[in-house]
Amino acid sequence: MLIRDAQKLTVCIAMLLLSACSWRFCPECPPCPQPAPPVADMPLPEAVERLTPVAEKPEPPAPSALVPVSWSEVEGWQEDDPALVLDALLNSCTPLRLRPQWQTVCAEAATFESRSGDEVRTFFERRFIPHRVQRPDGDVVGLATGYYVPDLRGSRQPSPDFPYPLYRRPDDLLVIDLREVYPELGSYRLRGRLDQQRVRPYWDRAVIDGAGRPLAGQELCWVDDPVELFFLQIQGSGRILFEDGSRVMVNYAEQNGHPYRSIGKWLLDRGVMTRDQMSMQNIKAWARANLDLVGELLGQNPSYVFFRELPADVASPPGALGVPLTPERSVAVDPRYTPLGAPVFLATTWPNSDRPLYRLMMAQDTGGAIKGPVRVDFFWGLGAAAGIQAGQMKQPLRMWVLLPVEESLP
Repeated sequence: MLIRDAQKLTVCIAMLLLSACSWRFCPECPPCPQPAPPVADMPLPEAVERLTPVAEKPEPPAPSALVPVSWSEVEGWQEDDPALVLDALLNSCTPLRLRPQWQTVCAEAATFESRSGDEVRTFFERRFIPHRVQRPDGDVVGLATGYYVPDLRGSRQPSPDFPYPLYRRPDDLLVIDLREVYPELGSYRLRGRLDQQRVRPYWDRAVIDGAGRPLAGQELCWVDDPVELFFLQIQGSGRILFEDGSRVMVNYAEQNGHPYRSIGKWLLDRGVMTRDQMSMQNIKAWARANLDLVGELLGQNPSYVFFRELPADVASPPGALGVPLTPERSVAVDPRYTPLGAPVFLATTWPNSDRPLYRLMMAQDTGGAIKGPVRVDFFWGLGAAAGIQAGQMKQPLRMWVLLPVEESLP
């Protein structure tokens, strides 16, 4: 018993060193002082790094979060055309069709030819049982934010016009998976680097972007705007547009292991803008008007994302489920409560509006700040127009998860 306790304590200490206070992942350790929470009114700083695509089975939902209901209790169910989600559903079926509870659903979904709204609606009502998503206290109202794939101007070579590097996963980045030795730690992974045969925390943002440039030689390309690069790391995917007219899609490859911290709090503390004024667009405008303070602003977030270059034929980046995201039909969720791959019906409002938005979506992604039962990040698509919608979205949300009849049975 003493040996096992010592082992757990050792792991906790290691996690503390590598993750800037990660005791919360160790059930045997005392509580860790929590940093100030990110600014709740900033949808984009909340919608942090996407996870790398995974094939393993997601964590099962918490039993108390999903409550079976009748279709008549799904607010707005008749207001959307479910045929528009079929392509996204078939994408989800790529990894899910081998699971017994999904085989019938996926096989039937692949047979639709006419794709009439009424026919598809009947399919969902026959093959799925809706489950109201709620918090442990019974509250059913949560939060919907948005994310997108930005476009950045870039170059394969550095120059005065393109001085800011976009890095691939560094050769010296260690990712330590403790699940096999300590399954009670769940899927938590440590990130660090070797320094004289000792594992130390990986470089934080200030060091990576500092004068020392420890990652020189590991650039994928260079871009023209440090603020756009910062928001690319928040979104997790983007398109780099080169001067010769070519483009490349880049996607999350890894992260440096430091916690995400909102730059919005720094702006609020200095009275730069109010919570109501906080948006991606306003942050970018302020940064471009205060270039001398951009380094200090971005340095408030020690987390740093590394990228990989996707094949040229990739039109939309993959989410955590490992399938391409579908604009306006894919959402990021917390997989502890919403199973990855499942259809999700949202009752929310359009960005910066009280106009109802009822939409059948597919849970195909996750995000570092997408935590809790009634919580989604709405994927708006690619480019500037999608960015406007994503940057303004912070809306009240009610949601229902649709589970195959076979999976819903006791």
